[in-house]
Amino acid sequence: MKRLLSFLITLGIVAFVGFKAGVWWLTDQRMAQARSELSSYGVLERGQIGSALDGRVTLRQSRWEDFRLTQPLQLGLIEFDAGSPVTLLTTLANPSPLPATWSLAAEQASMALEPTMFRNWLTAGTETQSRLPPLVSLACAPDPRQQLGSGDLMRMGISAIRGDVHLKQSPEGVRLEINSAETGSLEAEWSGARVHLSGLAATLESSAEPVRITFRDAGLMRRLSAYCARETGQDVNQWARNAVSVMEAGLQARGYDGSDQLLALYRQWLMEGGELQFAIQPGSGTYGIPVRSESVPEAAWPVNYNGAGVPDIYLTEMVAPEPQLPLEALEPVIPREEPGVQQWYPADLDGAQSWLGRQVRVTLSNGNQVEGRLVSVGERELEVSRTVAGGEVAYPILIRAITQFDVWRRGRAD
Repeated sequence: MKRLLSFLITLGIVAFVGFKAGVWWLTDQRMAQARSELSSYGVLERGQIGSALDGRVTLRQSRWEDFRLTQPLQLGLIEFDAGSPVTLLTTLANPSPLPATWSLAAEQASMALEPTMFRNWLTAGTETQSRLPPLVSLACAPDPRQQLGSGDLMRMGISAIRGDVHLKQSPEGVRLEINSAETGSLEAEWSGARVHLSGLAATLESSAEPVRITFRDAGLMRRLSAYCARETGQDVNQWARNAVSVMEAGLQARGYDGSDQLLALYRQWLMEGGELQFAIQPGSGTYGIPVRSESVPEAAWPVNYNGAGVPDIYLTEMVAPEPQLPLEALEPVIPREEPGVQQWYPADLDGAQSWLGRQVRVTLSNGNQVEGRLVSVGERELEVSRTVAGGEVAYPILIRAITQFDVWRRGRAD
């Protein structure tokens, strides 16, 4: 009896050590594979690997450093729960396909903010901008071209983005929760969907059901609208009207007119925030917002705002306007000697310090041009900031590589 008991204890210890070692090795292999596949985008540090006999594996103090960003994403705890130790081992050994039920949580995630969050990639190539105007444009400076950025969030008292992310797969579908104390929360439920590691397209095609979304702003929109209105020298109502006008123009450029209720809801959200509940349709050109026509005259998008339904949210088709002319074609053709004309004027590079904060255009020795806001001037280089994807990118430029320096201002040509 003692021998049998000793054998069972020894077997249990060997199985426990084998399970722990197997999970550690397989997780290390999967993370090495992920690090290799993501190496062109950034650097992934896996952190410390842990596991539990109920089918969970954890990574502590992981980190993702994107090459495009100046600050890394810190992940205090990542936990994958497969539901059982056998399922965990088989999933780590062959993660495709994923099991029918699993969950993934990232807790204590944080990213510190800086005034300029994008790295300076001047040599990465010229930017490609869509000809269509944006749907969302939140001006937060006297110059309406300067959009909301990380520096504005810092001046609002938000020094970092912190929160938790929970993703759960079940036979019924996928549920995602993102919670942040200062920037709100997002909940998404997608019936019948399945997450596929083979690519986003396979995931999007896994279900024809709409994604039901609940978004709460935690007071962010009130702070943001008050801040941006103050920075632009307007009252909140006027600032919100300008933002709505941008959205209306963006919809029209895409061939749609937004209903009065749609535009009014957007304006109310900008000023007050709150809770929004709606559904989107992945793959739809309008993301599930119905388009009214003679065949569907009563179509409306079911939206709840702060618990109450909002009627008559829809789009109507219209004839899309002609594509906008390039900015160069819109500059007035006026004799150079006429005073008071706002245009590009050559300036002395030695006096560039006096044009800080102004729009400048720099021509390089290779013929490339960089246009944006002058943010700093040093002995060897200067920095020009441009707005990209809701943030600002500061481009450092060697002074010796500059052949011409122009300033957008009013005045008489020399």
